Amino acid sequence: MTITDYNKAVVDCSGVLLRFARKLVQDNALAQDTVQESFMRLWEHRSKVDATKAKSWLYTTCYRESLLVISKQKKKVSLPEIADRENDNPDLKEVIEKCLGNLPEVQRSILMLRDYEGYDYKEIGEVLSLNESQVKVYLFRARGKMKELIKDLNLVI
Repeated sequence: MTITDYNKAVVDCSGVLLRFARKLVQDNALAQDTVQESFMRLWEHRSKVDATKAKSWLYTTCYRESLLVISKQKKKVSLPEIADRENDNPDLKEVIEKCLGNLPEVQRSILMLRDYEGYDYKEIGEVLSLNESQVKVYLFRARGKMKELIKDLNLVI
């Protein structure tokens, strides 16, 4: 990978990686640190990374870094916090974010890569080191869990 390829990867991937990391770690500052660390690792391994696979490599690295951050936090947000708010009518985006926070990391990552970023099953499998069947099963379970969590809040979407 050349310096030009690296710079192109930074320009092309920084926004989507930040969104991805933000959804995983649920903290903007930690997400920025995670993305920065991913780009630093890409720079350190630039001689080993094929420029055509830089985006996939970055997603994999960002995912692993996010898991490290999550394991350090071990902080789960409970859904009753949303329901107990004064207005009793939480913003839909906030509800979805909180529900995503209650999914296991693998399911959350797959759901985000598929539904937010538009990756296909094979690409997701490459990023997360899973086969396509596992990706489909985790995605099915994640969507079911999201539906269950939102239904528990007695919301009509």
